[in-house]
Amino acid sequence: MRPEAGVAGQDRVDATARAVIECAADAIVAFGAERAVLLWNPAAERMFGWRAAEVLGEEPPLIPEELMAEHNAALERVRSGGQISYITRRARKDGKLLDLRIDASALRDRSGEVIGWVNVCHRTGQDAADRIAASLCDLTGADAGGFVLIEEDRVRLVSVEGLPARLRGRTSDLPTSLVGQLMRSGRSVMMTTGDSGEFAELIWSALPGLHTIALALSHVGDRPYGALYALYSGRKVGHMELELLELLAGHAGVALTNATAFEELVRQRAHERAVIDASADGIAVLDGAGLILQWNPAAHKLTGMSAAEVTGKPPPFPVPEPGAPRVTHRLPTGRWLDVLCNELNGKDERVVDFRDVTAAKELEEAKDLFLATTGHELRTPITVVQGFASTLARRWDNLTDAERRSAVQTIAERAGSLSHLVEQLLLGARAGADRLTVRNGPFDLAALLRGTVAAFLSLSDKHKLVADIPADLPPAHGDAMATDIMVGQLLENAFKYSPNGGTITVAARPAGDWIEVTVDDEGIGIAPGDHERIFERFVQGETGDRRRFGGIGLGLYIVRQLARAQDGEVAASSRPGGGTRMSLQLRRAGAAPEG
Repeated sequence: MRPEAGVAGQDRVDATARAVIECAADAIVAFGAERAVLLWNPAAERMFGWRAAEVLGEEPPLIPEELMAEHNAALERVRSGGQISYITRRARKDGKLLDLRIDASALRDRSGEVIGWVNVCHRTGQDAADRIAASLCDLTGADAGGFVLIEEDRVRLVSVEGLPARLRGRTSDLPTSLVGQLMRSGRSVMMTTGDSGEFAELIWSALPGLHTIALALSHVGDRPYGALYALYSGRKVGHMELELLELLAGHAGVALTNATAFEELVRQRAHERAVIDASADGIAVLDGAGLILQWNPAAHKLTGMSAAEVTGKPPPFPVPEPGAPRVTHRLPTGRWLDVLCNELNGKDERVVDFRDVTAAKELEEAKDLFLATTGHELRTPITVVQGFASTLARRWDNLTDAERRSAVQTIAERAGSLSHLVEQLLLGARAGADRLTVRNGPFDLAALLRGTVAAFLSLSDKHKLVADIPADLPPAHGDAMATDIMVGQLLENAFKYSPNGGTITVAARPAGDWIEVTVDDEGIGIAPGDHERIFERFVQGETGDRRRFGGIGLGLYIVRQLARAQDGEVAASSRPGGGTRMSLQLRRAGAAPEG
């Protein structure tokens, strides 16, 4: 075959395919790999109201927000092969929602690679009445037909066959209508001719030459729901036509019952989907093989993995057996999850619920650390106090005055340590509950710093304490007592973590609307990665050399909480050549925000 003939043949095939798509009665919508609209045929324009030029190359506007997850899940399910058909809802341009059945299949190139998806959309719900009206004309030979709904004291025309479509929606008074007469008669089918003069009702007179109307009641459940009309102008009507009409009316009742139930099911599914999508818990639905079918927005947020990434794959965490106790798992991101699993009744599917328990896990670990650390810190002073008190009680008369005074002094010092420890615990508890009370206002920061430095001068003969505080340092805005606690804690840390002595410098400088107070030491410094961690509760830094200094890890946590209560901040950094710099920022008095 000549190449020209092959090209011409392919062109004819392509033209035929385009003509089929353009003439198709069903709405056909194709999406590209990026979920943008590739194809939008005339039937889609009629069904949804948007012109092709408005949607091509754009995200599809017809998918309600609460059903976007279902849409994405359906596309991903099709990607793995085959075709699926599902019932859902789509929006028109005018805001109306349509009940549809969508046949979804993959769009592939010549090599078989998936390059998008094709959705063929079929109307459901009220179209059942249209199908019944069309079948009526075919089976009974009627020239036209229609279906009316009974709505309180009115009947409304909801489908027509063989009559102008513009007549759809017309209403009439129920008691005086043929339907009312039929209901009062107690029968399910009746026939009337032009001799009765009833043809002015609704729009039946729109059929030229109309001479006979046959109608039958349709029931949904146990109540009359509507009536099926058969109109004759060109042929004679007999008992066979009435029997067929009665049969069709019964079938219409069944179809409408199903349509009503389906509409309620769609509403329920949309509500359930909205609840699932709005849940703060991650929710996944797994198939019988344990692969993900659905993945809600919270699951994406908790794991950092989108529905597109995980659909068709196992969950990125262990899943317990249905009904088994929950599993706690730590993700590579450091987040802890509690995972539960249950079976879906009547389906080979499982629902997995998982939630973020990182805060609870960290609190549990912090409590364990607190108990261990506090027990360690309390043991030494209590043991010393108990030992010296016991010695004084048993050997008072055998001890010299100097020995007794030394023992009492030791007890007093250790009791002071216990008092300081208890104060830190109470401050830490209030800080953790956001109940630290400060009274912010202007105060003389320079005088406070000089006083604090003077109080610490006699604490160590191995350290040199230097105050670098300018005489013209402006007043600060904050709480003087809280600031004294903060600076004192920073100095205690400087002494503790420079065990070999060295110079400790307290400096203060104005910096715009702020005053920066720094405490520099020449100690062991801070391990890389610990500059923020040391401000957490119950953290003493690294084990080994750092841990030998003791403490319960609340001091710097309290400093940060007090600083923030004054609209300030504290930070730590390593000094070149060794040692640590603690930087405390407080607002200048004149720059403090109102309130």
